[in-house]
Amino acid sequence: MSRTVHVVGIGAGSPGHLTLDAVEALESVDVVLLLHKRGAADELTDARTTIAERFAPQARIVRRQDAHRERGTTEEGRYLQTTQEWRDARLALYEELISTEVPDGGSVALLAWGDPGIYDGTVDTVERIVERGNVAIEWTVIPGISAPSALTAAHRVTMTRTGRPAVVTPARQVIAGTPAERADLVVMLDGADQHAVDAVEDDATVYWGAYLGTSDETLISGRLGDVRGEILSTRAELRERKGWIMDTYLVRRD
Repeated sequence: MSRTVHVVGIGAGSPGHLTLDAVEALESVDVVLLLHKRGAADELTDARTTIAERFAPQARIVRRQDAHRERGTTEEGRYLQTTQEWRDARLALYEELISTEVPDGGSVALLAWGDPGIYDGTVDTVERIVERGNVAIEWTVIPGISAPSALTAAHRVTMTRTGRPAVVTPARQVIAGTPAERADLVVMLDGADQHAVDAVEDDATVYWGAYLGTSDETLISGRLGDVRGEILSTRAELRERKGWIMDTYLVRRD
């Protein structure tokens, strides 16, 4: 008998970001799987635990140590290799947990930050589990409020402008000069030591946000040449204080 897997987008940080479909899915599952990252990310695990306890009180919460992931590499080939190694290890972990912790005919929720379709590997992982065929599953993907959506709402601006392209991109691609030169940029996954704001022209307008949707939400906006230093110093201070940071920013090129 197959098991049902729901990949549930839980928004950028606030429980209020969950959609009605997400709440309905969580209320129906037997198990919620939470992968725990050591150290600074304990706060992220606590946030997901709060969501699970609030919206899936009937479910058994299963916590496991996440697969190891190498951090800090900036060389593109090495980054892609280590990311794939981490995803392979996480695939094996999810496959084992679904087969051992979810009863036959039961259902499980995998919680994805923001929207599962934007820079999150959970959808790809579940698709590979289906392809491997070691565990019989049916599955659904439930969208969530993405970090870019939370960012633009917080700043009361739009992500796109009439007649202008907008590129959603990881910061490392901006640093490498890959995105279209005059496109507006939605930048995610900034690194600890290299920052995309250093690679964008001074006259661009930036809307930056960290810990979106939480009590620690921090916003900065303005001409990039005027606020670049403030963004970098604020980011460093927040990272030092909390031990981790999740930030996103919109860059408008006029």
